[in-house]
Amino acid sequence: MLEKLTKKFGSALAVDGIDLEISDKEFFVLLGPSGCGKTTTLNMIAGLEPITSGKIYFDGTLVNDIPPERRDVAMVFQSYALYPQMNAFDNIAFPLKIRKLSTGDVKSRVEKTAEMLHIRPMLKKKPHELSGGERQRVALARAIVREPKAFLMDEPLSNIDAKLRVYMRAELIRLQKDLQITTVYVTHDQVEAMSMADRIAIMNQGKVAQVSDAMTIFNHPADSFVGGFVGTPPMNFFDSEFMKKGQQAFLHTPHFTIKLGDELAKLVEEKATGSELTIGVRPQDLSVTPRKTSEEDFEAEVYAVEPLGTETVVDLRVDDKIVKVVASHAFDSKIMDRVWASVNKHRMHLFNRSDGKAIL
Repeated sequence: MLEKLTKKFGSALAVDGIDLEISDKEFFVLLGPSGCGKTTTLNMIAGLEPITSGKIYFDGTLVNDIPPERRDVAMVFQSYALYPQMNAFDNIAFPLKIRKLSTGDVKSRVEKTAEMLHIRPMLKKKPHELSGGERQRVALARAIVREPKAFLMDEPLSNIDAKLRVYMRAELIRLQKDLQITTVYVTHDQVEAMSMADRIAIMNQGKVAQVSDAMTIFNHPADSFVGGFVGTPPMNFFDSEFMKKGQQAFLHTPHFTIKLGDELAKLVEEKATGSELTIGVRPQDLSVTPRKTSEEDFEAEVYAVEPLGTETVVDLRVDDKIVKVVASHAFDSKIMDRVWASVNKHRMHLFNRSDGKAIL
């Protein structure tokens, strides 16, 4: 558990009084852009970075003043941090030898862990003889062999190629569930976070913007930052104004106007801090047709087409704005064609323009 955890570097506030409760045996991901404070938070949990203020508890025990080697956590770094002069066996065995385990115990535990990670044939090789994926498995094995209370992982898959990363994600998920060890995992890759985490904490500028499971964050972002950061392609945003004519309520943008039902209009009136709102629409919730089908449609020019096999990402230019749409693989309009787009208003998100907070 983290209570009001804060870290300053001089006058720069890196982590700003965050509160987090991480459950036992949970795969918990800290997600956010570079410089948001996620690695600093992980390093404070590990004891590698002194805290400015706040408290860190392990199983109800305050560990602020406990040194890293006594916190019983194992770290896996982006850089692997293997000893180049040692072979894989000795790299994995190193933390056990430090504890002065018997030669037989060391051999048994290293071989068992290597078997689990499919690297037993590589135990005699040195790091320079291994691929990036194999080196990462050795680094993971060195963490696992200690049987720690928690794993702390700092972007451990970012240095391996995209195809292997997909397989390693699945292996890490399975490994964590098999070992039942609490894991705190740092990444800037939202696909990695969404696919691996039991819960995710989205960080922005040293603060926690939202904590929840992946689908709740995707479907109900707490603010426009979370909405724009999570999801591929990213959410589209349109400045809008809430207006009423008689009993009918509208959201008016420079590009289109959407009629609101009575229930949604009432919700906006109750929860919005003003009439100036931001509409957020995921690319999957926009549709494109060659002809106008509704008064709420807006005209656009096809700016770029990105075929992905099972679907096509279409970039539309609307005045000086680029809007992304996920269309069917059969989409056949060409660059510079004029088309019509429409928003699925039952799937749109609304945020206050003043503070970015979600109002739905």
